[in-house]
Amino acid sequence: MSEQAKADISSSISVESMLCFDLYSTHHAVGQVYKPLLAPLGLTYPQYLVLLILWEGDGVTVGTISERLYLESSTLTPLIKRLETQGLVERKRDAADERKVRVRLTAKGAGLQQAALHIPDCIMKAFGLPLADLVKLHDVLGTVRAALLDRQQDPAL
Repeated sequence: MSEQAKADISSSISVESMLCFDLYSTHHAVGQVYKPLLAPLGLTYPQYLVLLILWEGDGVTVGTISERLYLESSTLTPLIKRLETQGLVERKRDAADERKVRVRLTAKGAGLQQAALHIPDCIMKAFGLPLADLVKLHDVLGTVRAALLDRQQDPAL
C-alpha cells in the first residue's frame, strides 16, 4: 500500500466511527452511572466487583479474583488492601498453601451486600434496552473479550 493510500485511510477515520471508541466511551458512561450508586457505600466500581465475587463465594484466593476480573495481581492487591483498610475484607495466607492469599468478608463487608441489592436493577434500567437485547449484548461482548484475550497470546496482526 502506498504512503498516500495509508494517509488517505488514516485521515478518513473519525473517532466516532471507531468501535474501540464506542467501547471506551460506553465504559466511561457506565462508570458515571455507577458512581452515585456506589458513593453511599463508599465503594469504587473495581471494589464493588471484588465484593460481588466475595458475596458469591467468600474466602477465594487473590489469584481467583484476578482471573475473574482480568486484572493483574499488582493492580488487584492495592485495591484489596483499601477494602481491608475500610474494614470490609481481611486477607490471610492459605493454611494449605502459603503462597496463596485468601480474601474473606468481614461482617461489615457481608452486610454491605444488602445495601447494594438495588444496583443491578438500576444499571439495567440505565442501559435502556429490553432484557433480551441486554443478554445478546452480554454474549457479544463476551465473544469479543475472548477473541481479544486470545489475540494477546499471538499479537501478530
